[in-house]
Amino acid sequence: MENIPVVMIIFGGSGDLAHRKLYPALFNLYQKGLIHDHFSVIGTARRPWSHEYLQEQVVEAIKESNSSFDEKDAKEFASHFYYQSHDVTDVDHYIALKELATKLDKKYHAEGNRIFYMAMAPRFFGTIATHINDQKLVGSGFNRLVIEKPFGHDLASAEKLNQEISESFAEDSVYRIDHYLGKEMVQNIMPLRMTNPIVNNIWCKKYIANMQVTLAESLGVGTRGGYYETSGALRDMVQNHIFQIITLLAMPEPKALDSDHIHEAKQELLDSLVIPTPEMVKQHFSRGQYLASDDEVEYLKADQVAPDSKVETFVAGEVNFKKGPVAGVPIYFRTGKKMKDKVSRIDIVLHHMNNLYGNAHSNNISIIIDPRSEIFFTINGKKITTEGLRRENLSYKFSKEEMAQVPDGYERLLHDVFVADRTNFTHWSELKQYWKFVDAVEAAWQDENKDIKQLEQYPSGEFGTESSNHIFEKDTEHWIYR
Repeated sequence: MENIPVVMIIFGGSGDLAHRKLYPALFNLYQKGLIHDHFSVIGTARRPWSHEYLQEQVVEAIKESNSSFDEKDAKEFASHFYYQSHDVTDVDHYIALKELATKLDKKYHAEGNRIFYMAMAPRFFGTIATHINDQKLVGSGFNRLVIEKPFGHDLASAEKLNQEISESFAEDSVYRIDHYLGKEMVQNIMPLRMTNPIVNNIWCKKYIANMQVTLAESLGVGTRGGYYETSGALRDMVQNHIFQIITLLAMPEPKALDSDHIHEAKQELLDSLVIPTPEMVKQHFSRGQYLASDDEVEYLKADQVAPDSKVETFVAGEVNFKKGPVAGVPIYFRTGKKMKDKVSRIDIVLHHMNNLYGNAHSNNISIIIDPRSEIFFTINGKKITTEGLRRENLSYKFSKEEMAQVPDGYERLLHDVFVADRTNFTHWSELKQYWKFVDAVEAAWQDENKDIKQLEQYPSGEFGTESSNHIFEKDTEHWIYR
């Protein structure tokens, strides 16, 4: 790997994301040689830490995530980390940050290259971007900005944030990160579709009845009720993770496997996204809140949740496109808290065949993203000793040894930031379409809220709301994972 010179500034360097994900991911890239001698990291946050304390925290983060922990190697890596107590609204702090970055740039021969990572509350994203511009914190080499979700609360706030960011960074320097795009099986969607004739030739409305995306969580909101009240399942999961997956499933084949051509294909698809009308939302969407379980109170009694809240902890719905290989194929999604299992999966449901075997089931292609990595085809075969058919799975999955080699999503995506590969990051024009869809659903729900006292409630440990079983275009359709 190339040894890339850079000074990286992490806003929110004392936070949970940095500790659990960013520091271990950077260490793995350090061990692989992508960064090594000519890099440094500045962690900033409100806490009054020292350089030495941050370095201790970095070593601890590596120890917690790495089964083959080498203290000497971890300490050498952590020696590249520096800390500055920072108030993101204080101009003087940016001046001090610029002085430290300039000093470290010279010490580590970083060639004026800077990466800015926003790993803190989204309400500060615009403020930070503005101060980076006003205080001229950018370096003389490349300058890249990495932004965690959520990027805005709706289209209007996202447009405002994008405007603030664009004053400091060109669009091709902005990396809107979604760790789902770094997951092994999400990255397998395009190769599966485009390198296998048995799949590629049936990827159309003639053969596919519907597609289904399920991102289920078994835990409730816990102590994050206050955050969830401002978000809900639709904004929290659909506007980013689910739409990223749907786009990869439905996009036309790009002319080449580079970032520009892949995003060109995505944009062609998203320009044809059907924005749901209130009537469509009423027929093909479902939302609800979880009830109590043995280990957690119901959502309406959770800490910092309004007792009359109409914020959804589960949502199911339908997405359609007018263009692309699966134009006209309904793509169903569902996601929620306190569901039966923690699982992320995709199910491609093929049409039933009219043939001599009247009881033949449809064929399905299932992609399991989490908790394991697997692709399997469900096919029909003859029962051995009796008449009739049985279902069989043709499976493609990784061994334990192979799974151990799979990089964490953050490691993959940070690697791409360092090498300036924007393939697995969301462009503004794509995000804009996602928000148009979400805003239309939210607007329809706001109108519905005037006529209802409470959202539909669903039992913890189940598959979501009962009404989510009736969002389909046809009575014969149902959830494959159930």
